[in-house]
Amino acid sequence: MGLERMTDQPNQTAARAELQKIRRSIDNIDAALIHMLAERFRCTKAVGALKAEHNLPPSDPAREAEQIARLRTLAEDAQLDPDFAEKFLGFVIREVIQHHEAARQG
Repeated sequence: MGLERMTDQPNQTAARAELQKIRRSIDNIDAALIHMLAERFRCTKAVGALKAEHNLPPSDPAREAEQIARLRTLAEDAQLDPDFAEKFLGFVIREVIQHHEAARQG
């Protein structure tokens, strides 16, 4: 049993180092996602203000359907589950619509 632990220790050390490396990449990706979402919401805020100013509806179902179809295709091409991508975009769209409704109410 002592020999197994001695042999396993270098493997665990290497695995932990690789795990840290991968987690640093994940942390960088998470940071990029947050910055991208912030930029997206800055743009959608401008859309909401424009819609409110011109008395346009907060929601555009045709645009939303186009976006969902486009995102599903992008997800498939990127080998990401399109259902997950659609759920994610659906969440973002719901948040955007809430912001647009709030902008409309002043």
